[in-house]
Amino acid sequence: MTAPGNRIAVVTGASSGIGAATARRLAEAGYRVVLTARRKDRIEALAEELVDAGHQATAYALDVTDRAAVDEFATAFRSLAVLVNNAGGALGADPVATGDPADWRQMYETNVIGTLNITQALLPALTASGDGTVVVVSSTAGHGTYEGGAGYVAAKHGEHVLAETLRLEIVGTPVRVIEIAPGMVKTDEFATTRFRGDTDKAAKVYAGVSAPLTADDVADTITWTVTRPPHVNIDLLVVRPRAQASNTKIHRDL
Repeated sequence: MTAPGNRIAVVTGASSGIGAATARRLAEAGYRVVLTARRKDRIEALAEELVDAGHQATAYALDVTDRAAVDEFATAFRSLAVLVNNAGGALGADPVATGDPADWRQMYETNVIGTLNITQALLPALTASGDGTVVVVSSTAGHGTYEGGAGYVAAKHGEHVLAETLRLEIVGTPVRVIEIAPGMVKTDEFATTRFRGDTDKAAKVYAGVSAPLTADDVADTITWTVTRPPHVNIDLLVVRPRAQASNTKIHRDL
């Protein structure tokens, strides 16, 4: 099932990783994709790549934590088919006793308030479409705790609750709410950003796991849920690599 070319999908955090992969997949499925992220050069390059491949794509530099900028962005849409809330990320892996409150605040602002900002701003356009979809890309961290991850876990729990509550509150409207909760995904930036550029620490996250999820695995999952018939809502889909049974139980060939 594909979307007609006039159906628009907005993807946040589209400059790399899951966001970029999702933009590619949705474009291939027939959506006009609008790529947003803070790194203008990256989303413009991706939009150009997609257009060169025969798809419809535009780039819009946006920080989802800037409510005024988000509201201005939303004025461009009278009707919108899909919003993929992907912008987010983790900072640090410190215990609660020594975690930096600034890291906690930034993770909450990006993962939760950013998702709130753009979902609120675009919900009227999603409703006006008569068949809108809100996707929240959370994490298995939003469904289980692990040592050294409390700040990120708290933020992702908040994002999960936002999705769950929104679904309850807008039932009966022509908008569905889908939550995708990925487990271990190996991307170019996630772990490196979390450890502030320490590539050795980042590599240890995936040590001994021969086949973690890829960004495209998650993008494929997102696109599958979005392209189900309108009456079908995939409320929550947890996706992990086979080697990961839980946030703390991972098989490693070491």
